[in-house]
Amino acid sequence: MNIESDASLVRRAAVYAALGDPARLRIVDILTTGDASPSELIEALGMPSNLLAHHLKVLREVGLVSSHRSQGDGRRQYLRLVEHTGTVPPHAVPTLTPTPARVVFVCTANSARSHLAAALWRRTSAVPSASAGTHPTDRIDPGAIEVAGRRELPLPRLRPRALADVIGEGDLVITVCDLAHEEIGVPHELHWSIPDPVRVGTTAAFDAVYDEIEGRVRALAPRLAS
Repeated sequence: MNIESDASLVRRAAVYAALGDPARLRIVDILTTGDASPSELIEALGMPSNLLAHHLKVLREVGLVSSHRSQGDGRRQYLRLVEHTGTVPPHAVPTLTPTPARVVFVCTANSARSHLAAALWRRTSAVPSASAGTHPTDRIDPGAIEVAGRRELPLPRLRPRALADVIGEGDLVITVCDLAHEEIGVPHELHWSIPDPVRVGTTAAFDAVYDEIEGRVRALAPRLAS
């Protein structure tokens, strides 16, 4: 067999080589559960910016990491682990996190992404979930109700609520909105940088957001230790 002609093996070898450095493995650990800006990674790793840039370049070259602009502060970028670009070795997966009392999903208006995330979580995990907003509106967006109906996802018609009225001790906060993440700064928060479908308003936008949230929920739920 000509190994060099097998693109899959070459790809896997490149991924293993990239993860052979402890710092890059730690970056992947962090991005496995949520997105992060370069400044957040610098703080978490205690690493100079030029060294982080080098490690991110290596991870980008093997297709493990991508970046995009924030929908909040446009000067900020968020890094994320790319799915379906090769297999991360099993030993590279971080250990499970302790089980929180609840998972609270937060966006700005608490009108679409956070409600969908909480509902998808309830369908996937026994850990309770709730949703909230930093500046809640007066109703769930019709696009969220419509996509939930098409996907046969039970979506309670709850009035949007403020984060201060929802969050409790032992909750794990997951922001699904760049604006909310950049505003609240809750300790031990996870961030999923998901675009706002309400801004676009199309069926395709809501479908794309639904699929992304569903994938992230399915990836995170098993990591919470029972």
